[in-house]
This record gives sequence, structure tokens and C-alpha cells, in this order.
Amino acid sequence: MFHSNAACLVGLLVLSVGACGDGASASHPPKFVEPASPQASDAQPFVAGPVADAGDSAFDRDAADIDPASFVDIRSIDPEILLDMRYAGENNFAKRIVYPKARCLLRAPVAAALGRVQARLRAQGLQLLLWDCYRPFHVQEEFWKLVPDSKYVAKPTRRNGEPWRGSKHNRGAAVDLSLADASGTQLVMPTDHDDFSERAHRDAIDIPKAAIRNAKRLDEAMRLEGFQGIETEWWHFDHAGWKDYELSDQSL
Repeated sequence: MFHSNAACLVGLLVLSVGACGDGASASHPPKFVEPASPQASDAQPFVAGPVADAGDSAFDRDAADIDPASFVDIRSIDPEILLDMRYAGENNFAKRIVYPKARCLLRAPVAAALGRVQARLRAQGLQLLLWDCYRPFHVQEEFWKLVPDSKYVAKPTRRNGEPWRGSKHNRGAAVDLSLADASGTQLVMPTDHDDFSERAHRDAIDIPKAAIRNAKRLDEAMRLEGFQGIETEWWHFDHAGWKDYELSDQSL
């Protein structure tokens, strides 16, 4: 969610752009890597369905040609991945539209790792349901005004007008997500997104056993690809390499 201070196809259209934890803003804006057009028959995604070896996808083999600081649209990895980008609608704690579009952007290595999680789960008849990915810094500032509690929202600060401290979401290195079955139906989980109660904590026990099992299954799948959860939000995961990316306030 908000917390934590603490490529894609070669030949895809690359557009210029700008990187939760401490950090200065980027001096040279990174790039966006756009997803391939669904109509482009000569542009295939890296993960188009199950992958025999989730650790050896085409994305991994070609990633050396992609700037790791680039922002990658997750649909370049898997065009069928489920998106329910809560802040692009009104089904969120702010009860209003915050993002201009329902788009999941992540740094290239983070997107690749999430693609591998999806491939592993798909082989088990499951899939990811994404709620939030990269979050512009100014949105983090809006959220802090609404929920000024560091247990749930990383406090954003600026130095000389530039982003200095904030969320790993602002670095493109964190995701909020859930689990769904093969049909796209969300599995029972401890709470909904943005639940500020103790029921959302990873050690919560006053929840259905099925929800505990499903949250654990999600946690195990994410850990296999270098993601780590936080104590207060079962849905939030930070990528182990988050320190490699700077805070960003580039638009979605």
C-alpha cells in the first residue's frame, strides 16, 4: 500500500520518464517501456501464458538490453495479468479518483520478478490481482495528509523542493496485490485493500482460516522472487532491490 520508508521486449517503444525508503530524486529521468500493441502480431509479450521454467523467461534472457532504471508496464510482461488499480477509481480509502489511468508501472527488474511470480502461480491454477504499483510522489503527499500515520503511510518529505524520503511505491519497487483463481475471482483474504485495522496485520489471527492460508500462499510465492512483506499490510510487498531506484514524481 503506502508503506515503507524503511525488458521487456527489445524493440518496445521506450519513452522518457523519471524512482519507499529514503533517497534523493533522480537527476536524469528514467524511461517508460510501453506494452506491445495487442494488434501488433510481430510484438509478442515475454510471458504469454504459462512458462515451463518460471526462472528462465524470455524477459530474463533479454533484460540486459533494458535499462534497469526504466519503468515497465506490467502488461508488457503479461498482457492478461489482472488489474484492479484502486486509485484509478473510487473504490479506495480516499473515495475518489487519484490516478489518471489504471496502469501498473514498475522498475524493469521488479516487473520481471513479478512476471515470474505470475508464471509460478498460473501453473498452480492461480494468478495475481494487482491493486497498486508505482505511485507518483505528489500522490504520496496527498495520502499522508489523509492518513498521517507512519504505520500505514510512509511520510513523504522534500529537500530543496525535491523528493527526499517517501514510499517504496514512489521508487517503482513495491506492489499491493491479492490472489485470484484461474477465472479471475479473488480468493478469500484477511481484509480488503487499505484496511487500517489490525486484521490486516500479517500476524492477525481473528480471521478465517482460509484467508490465513491464502495470504500465506501469496507471501510464499512473492518471497521466492525476492519480495518481502511488511507487518501491517498483508497485501504490500517490497522488492529486495528497492534501494537501487530513486524516488520519482513522474506522471503515470
